[in-house]
Amino acid sequence: MTASSRNSVFYQQFLQQVEDANPDGEIWIITDNLSSHNSLSTRTWLEDHPRIHHAFIAVGACWLNLQEGWWRIFRKAALAGQSFANRDDITYTTTLATDQLNSRANPWIWGRPAPPTRRRRRRYVYTV
Repeated sequence: MTASSRNSVFYQQFLQQVEDANPDGEIWIITDNLSSHNSLSTRTWLEDHPRIHHAFIAVGACWLNLQEGWWRIFRKAALAGQSFANRDDITYTTTLATDQLNSRANPWIWGRPAPPTRRRRRRYVYTV
């Protein structure tokens, strides 16, 4: 979803779309501490939608926020070097890049990958 602003109204519209797309069961939203995620109007809206639960990432623990890594990849794939004339161009580019990223998505693995294994070469010891 693209929005003209990052405020509580658009965030609540986003939550409504998530709820409509997932008609059964509980929905857990993991989010950062942006003011629109925790505003009075959002909290009031959430009281009327008991299936949706918020889990906030701890302040100062941005490394727990997988969205930050995704945004880095997304900005590089979709937005780098682009200039947009209007909102429709942004929406189109966002949809296209998301489809391309989802087509080759792999599970996220925490931590560093293991170093490559290499065969040891023979060691020669010279004695004098």
